[in-house]
Amino acid sequence: MARKLRVQYEDAVYHVMNRGDRREEIFRSAHDRELFLETLGEACAKTDWQVHAWCLMDNHFHLVVETPKGNLADGMKWLLATYTSRFNRRYGVVGHLFSGRYKSLIVDGSGNGYLRTVCDYVHLNPVRARLIQPDQRLSDFPWSSYKLYLLPKGSRPPWLRVDRLLGEHGIPNDSAAGRAEFEKRMELRRAAEDGQELKGLTRNWCLGSEAFRKELLTQVSERAGAEHYGEEIRAAAEEKASRIVGEELRRLGWSQKSLEQTRKGDPKKVQIALRLRRETTMTLAWVAERLRMGTRTHLAHLLHWHAKKES
Repeated sequence: MARKLRVQYEDAVYHVMNRGDRREEIFRSAHDRELFLETLGEACAKTDWQVHAWCLMDNHFHLVVETPKGNLADGMKWLLATYTSRFNRRYGVVGHLFSGRYKSLIVDGSGNGYLRTVCDYVHLNPVRARLIQPDQRLSDFPWSSYKLYLLPKGSRPPWLRVDRLLGEHGIPNDSAAGRAEFEKRMELRRAAEDGQELKGLTRNWCLGSEAFRKELLTQVSERAGAEHYGEEIRAAAEEKASRIVGEELRRLGWSQKSLEQTRKGDPKKVQIALRLRRETTMTLAWVAERLRMGTRTHLAHLLHWHAKKES
């Protein structure tokens, strides 16, 4: 069965999301939310995860988690299965609680602001959902890690790590003054929230610099199999194909302009197209467009006649 590829490595950072089956509630009460956090704490003890942010809504949750041991999949399997079992036992029901596999966005944790972006997204989720009134503070929402950031060190669970997010906000110390500054900045951030800056964050597969993205695509290319699917698989295939085109252009001494100026059926273009079809999964339409060879139908005819000539 086709499945999403999970890219895992030591010290990776992820934004993890999951919804209830058929968008039904996964938290019916405060007790359920406390049970989930208790279960999350147990998962962290088992896996050595460090949580940077979390938010619990009625029918879904958000986590920003760092995995020092590269074990996201094993930890999530235990977390979701254990909470489901405890939830079902509490309400006397059976069956799935969550909708399919969880989503995980890989985050560049190099300190360049991407962790801050995703943690702010999680902490501002109640604002976007209009669960906080204009006269309330962001910390009035009880079911996110934000309010814990405002508490002294000893008042937080040991698995919640705050120093990296504070650092990306330019706050050097986890002190009373530092926490007050963090609250001030988040309230200003909340007032400016229009959803546009973070639009599409939950639909992507990674968040980071271009160099970070390329490193991940190399990992995906090495690990992906025929049973995998997903946007990252397509992106990795396109990255590999673009690399091959670059190699061929350098071998021929061509530039991108050379592709545009050379006729569609040039034998050298046909050879590049053959290599792309042999070594990648890119479509005829993609190859035809990238090599400036006309339509996919025209390229198909060129490859057909080449094969016939070679046979």
